[in-house]
Amino acid sequence: MTDNRIPVQFSDRRRRWADRLTRRIVTASGVGILVLMLLLFFWLIWVVLPLFVSPGMQAGAVRPLSDKAPSLALGMEDNIGWRISASGAARFIPLNNGSPEPALPLAQPPDSVATSADRRSILVESHGTLLLMQPTIINGEAQWRFPLGDKPFVLPGGVTQNMALAALDNARWRIAALTPDGLSVTTLSARREVTHLRIDQHSADLLLLSPQGELLYTTEGSVLRVWELSNERARLRETVALAQPPRTLHLLAGGQSLLIQDKSGISQWFAIAGDRGARLQKIHTWRQSRDAGLIVTEPNRRVFATLTPQGLLRLWASKQPGPILSRQLTPGIRTAQFSARGDRLLVERENSWQLYPLDNPWPDFSWRNLWQKVWYENYPKPDWVWQSTAAGDSYQAKFSLIPLVIGTLKAAALALLFATPLALAAAMYTAWFMAPGLRRWVKPAIEMMGALPSVVIGLIAGLWLAPRISDALLGVLLLPLMLAGTLLLCGALSARLPARWRQPGREVALLLPLLLIVTLLTLWLLPLLDGGLSERLHHYEQRNLLVAGLAMGFALVPLIFTLAEDALFSVPAELGQGSLALGATPWQTLTRVVLPGASAGIFAALMIGFGRAVGETMIVLMATGNTPESEGGLFSGLRALSANIAIEMPEAAAGSAHYRILFLSALLLLIFTLVINTLAELIRQRLRQRYGQNEAQG
Repeated sequence: MTDNRIPVQFSDRRRRWADRLTRRIVTASGVGILVLMLLLFFWLIWVVLPLFVSPGMQAGAVRPLSDKAPSLALGMEDNIGWRISASGAARFIPLNNGSPEPALPLAQPPDSVATSADRRSILVESHGTLLLMQPTIINGEAQWRFPLGDKPFVLPGGVTQNMALAALDNARWRIAALTPDGLSVTTLSARREVTHLRIDQHSADLLLLSPQGELLYTTEGSVLRVWELSNERARLRETVALAQPPRTLHLLAGGQSLLIQDKSGISQWFAIAGDRGARLQKIHTWRQSRDAGLIVTEPNRRVFATLTPQGLLRLWASKQPGPILSRQLTPGIRTAQFSARGDRLLVERENSWQLYPLDNPWPDFSWRNLWQKVWYENYPKPDWVWQSTAAGDSYQAKFSLIPLVIGTLKAAALALLFATPLALAAAMYTAWFMAPGLRRWVKPAIEMMGALPSVVIGLIAGLWLAPRISDALLGVLLLPLMLAGTLLLCGALSARLPARWRQPGREVALLLPLLLIVTLLTLWLLPLLDGGLSERLHHYEQRNLLVAGLAMGFALVPLIFTLAEDALFSVPAELGQGSLALGATPWQTLTRVVLPGASAGIFAALMIGFGRAVGETMIVLMATGNTPESEGGLFSGLRALSANIAIEMPEAAAGSAHYRILFLSALLLLIFTLVINTLAELIRQRLRQRYGQNEAQG
């Protein structure tokens, strides 16, 4: 007897078990991906969150002073503070409650003291004689050094009435002083070399030298003068008439921003280049600074503190419109000084010191500075600028995200503008008009374009495409118009072709050679007639938005084509056949039946392409010149958010403001992508629901 049963390799029970296992694995994988995305999201927030924490301040222990005379110079390094008092005692005092060192008595009590910008050199004046001192702390050992000798010296001009000091380097110092003969500038070195200059000004209320000693600020009543200094001469650069006589002058770190304190408050000034050279300009006056008494500046950051006689402390930063920290301290403060890193403030009251630890790691950062225009030092006007590093140590970091966001959107929009017509036109022709045999070759060939690495496309765009576009700029700009005109003309003349040439698939054999000939003539002939358009455009950069748009568009074409073609091909054939049977032309059927039915898939293809363009890194990195500009058109460079992260993350110091702002830009890029994809999915679902209902009713 023959057994005709079909052999079954598994039972229903085993099949149910396999289905449950597969379902659980798929579910667990999906949940794992969601959890991983949430972990990434919260990790980025954890890295970025400290940027938005407000500055803090704690009160330290009070340390009594044995010297009751007020200090004329004050400072600290590591855990050791130093002071030079009006009684003529120079002393090191440990800040950790250790025993103070014995005081170094000066020959005579000082009348005045001038300190260099780095606070490592102190010029002590007593009855017209000068002594240069340096507090030095090495491995916890503190000592006083006298680089010009421990014997007081006298300036060539005689008795000193007012003075300022600048350390040119480790062995040269510049002293501006008001003597009975007038204002003079003296440069001294450790080798006893002396250069003396007289300045044509006989009186001065305030003197201030820039950190490098190249500029001298003097005030006489309400008149501010700026002198340019060298070893050979002193030149008056400008004279500024102030609204009120200034009380004090201070320079922020870097020596570019001048703080002028008067009855109306504290104002910031810096030089702006013009037709007559660099000239000082008033930038703004800080709010709530009218009652400021004592001003203390940080040595390495553009931060300063004001202390009122009532003990109100306010902390200010150069790029912030108001105080970033306000604290009420015990009144009676006579002087104060910041540590080198700005993380501590040493306050002196009568008979005591008090150390205040500060938590202010990123004083220049604010949400406003990321998105609004900021007036940076020596810039002619407020602007959006990204410049995280510079050659000098005293640069002012600029962290505006606007140039990066604008560059990202411009590159993505132009790439989408270039890729969308090509990809959709190719998808419509392949899915609806092309012969099935030819489609089996064309579709995989276009999809293989997506296998090209973006770094290869960027390399070709930067090294080969950019010079070719520069040589044939006019032809490249006119090529889309020429191709569109050729297609319209061919469409109008196609009805006159013989019937055998109008069969599906044969029009490609005629159209492609014609388009190729038009392309070659446009790119070759027009540049010859043009005579070099790119050379006549002063703002033309060889690596620019146009090059990036073309290269990124080439990378987006396979992605958009594949998704759109699948969407068009998945429309039920019965709809198209019914439309044709009712007398509609193939083009009418495509535009009025097939495209609406595939609109959800086409929209998803465009949104996925836009997301790919926004996150593209290597093409933008290699084809745009990486110039973070907020302005500029088709022929200017740009920098995208993703490219900026790739460039600067390896160089950013871990934990710095630069490091965290790069993570913030990554977080914003992630949020932007999630929002765009969510909106795209919502719109896609509505389109699918709408046209699905229409198809069901039909």
